[in-house]
Amino acid sequence: MSTTAPTPHVLAQVSAWRGLPGAAIAMVAVVAVAMLAPDQGYILNILMQAATYAIAVVGLVVVLGYCGQISIAQAAFMGLGAYGVALGTVDYHLNFFVALGISVSVAAALGLLLGVASLRLGGHYLAMVTISFQQILTLVLINWIPFTHGPDGVRNIARPMLFGIDLTRGNTYLGVCLCAMVLVVLAVWRLKTNRLGRAMQAVRDNELAAGTCGIDVFGTKVVAFGISALIGGIGGGFFAGGFRYISPDQFSFAESIVLLTMALLGGVQSPFGAVFGTGLLVILPEWLRFLRQVYLAVYGAAVILIMVFLPDGLWGFVDEQMRKRARPVEGKVPPLPLLAQTGGETDEVVLDVRGLAKHFGGLKALDGVDLAVRRGTVHALIGPNGSGKSTFINVVTGLYTPTAGQIFFGGRDITSLPPHQRNRAGLARTFQNIRVFRGMTVLENVMVGAERVGNDVAGDAKAVMLRALAALDFVGLRKDAHRLVGQLSYGHQRYVEIARALAGSPQTILLDEPAAGLNMTEKVEMGQLLLRLKGHGLTILIIDHDMNLVEQVADHITVLNFGRRIADGVKKDVLTNPDVIAAYLGEPRHEAA
Repeated sequence: MSTTAPTPHVLAQVSAWRGLPGAAIAMVAVVAVAMLAPDQGYILNILMQAATYAIAVVGLVVVLGYCGQISIAQAAFMGLGAYGVALGTVDYHLNFFVALGISVSVAAALGLLLGVASLRLGGHYLAMVTISFQQILTLVLINWIPFTHGPDGVRNIARPMLFGIDLTRGNTYLGVCLCAMVLVVLAVWRLKTNRLGRAMQAVRDNELAAGTCGIDVFGTKVVAFGISALIGGIGGGFFAGGFRYISPDQFSFAESIVLLTMALLGGVQSPFGAVFGTGLLVILPEWLRFLRQVYLAVYGAAVILIMVFLPDGLWGFVDEQMRKRARPVEGKVPPLPLLAQTGGETDEVVLDVRGLAKHFGGLKALDGVDLAVRRGTVHALIGPNGSGKSTFINVVTGLYTPTAGQIFFGGRDITSLPPHQRNRAGLARTFQNIRVFRGMTVLENVMVGAERVGNDVAGDAKAVMLRALAALDFVGLRKDAHRLVGQLSYGHQRYVEIARALAGSPQTILLDEPAAGLNMTEKVEMGQLLLRLKGHGLTILIIDHDMNLVEQVADHITVLNFGRRIADGVKKDVLTNPDVIAAYLGEPRHEAA
């Protein structure tokens, strides 16, 4: 395998610290703002609210923007942080930062519990659960008077001292809040570009594909909820210190709606958008007060127009312009390890399916199917429409639970494993209906595959990116690495799926109708690509209706009809089998003598 070193241009793009200069500049800027702010008064309160709310809104970016899970309870987690600091410093005389740490931990723990309890649901059902949690917490804050002080709230909340430095002055404490905001924004921005962040975005865009790429979908959702709650708690804790008084109405359902609106207005997929949206919604009404009685109408109209004409938020528009200026990723990278190997058919069975059955009520989609795929071969699974081919792959990859039968992969029984664990064992797949992650670039899509647990580069950010670029080189899409995958043609999106699977260095790849929807030229190119894979010894199970493609690449063919195996063997014998011909063309008609 080539060991050509990547150019500095490539390495610059994978640098783990490329955001630090901007973060340092932002920190200096917010400290300057704090120094120029008044020590007390209305302007200080507006800036304090904007800074602390922005932290909580950035938490929504994680759960909603990155992971795609609806949460209308962010004010509740903000309230947990605020009450933790308030009660800790007032009633229990704890140090501010100790109280903040405890309250944030409680918020994160409750966020994780809420996620575990509710994330089996989705859509509006999940929204209803989070609304219920928000309402329950509000009722607790109001009615648990001996502990929370009830509707009267908590007064005289202490501000912190840090290593003997007095942080209680208004503008000094504002500087602390703004610095905390910058650190949270930086952390969430970095999250988007690391393994966990890409897993969240994959779950957001397509849960089925994420699972078959080795991502624990449920676990990723729970972690996103926990991180969002933790950040909400941080925002609430600093809010309590900033205003030195809190009450239950400050963390009601209405405030959760306000926080959600701020995220959507600024751009829910970016922490910068969250800060921008928060600042706009907090400061815009103050700018419009000169309009007197009509300022709220103008304010509401401005928000509506922004959300109608900029559905991705204000920062979404900025991000789109930046993408248009992005350049293709340049520089040589080490080729796929696959290209360093050659191989042919062996007698070792890598995928062994025994008596596989899948029933949907009275419909037997699969009925006792046996199939053995040998290492280094291209094994085709064919049959007329409705014969059970796609159901077979969905059962083998864990998307469906089998009614009966066993599945062995590499000698290991994987029948009861979830999809992500089957992928981690080395079983990759593509889909008949393309399932790419449309909110991500071509390169990010393939990096998700390269980060498969068990891959030799997993855990090394630079190596993952280089492996993804190598996979794109193999399918000829390096020039499109910076583009959103949804901007590619249908055929090229199929190649992205294949590159994503290959980047994970699988032992076996299952291709479900890889030539579906392609024109004749693209089908010829697909056949050539599969022959290249075959020449390097990759084990392939392919489903396709294009018999020319099957004859071109297959070593062994299994035929299904009405969920049963009707033929199995080398392609010459199978394709001339009378039962196979009858299944495809129908039973021959016998005319009367």
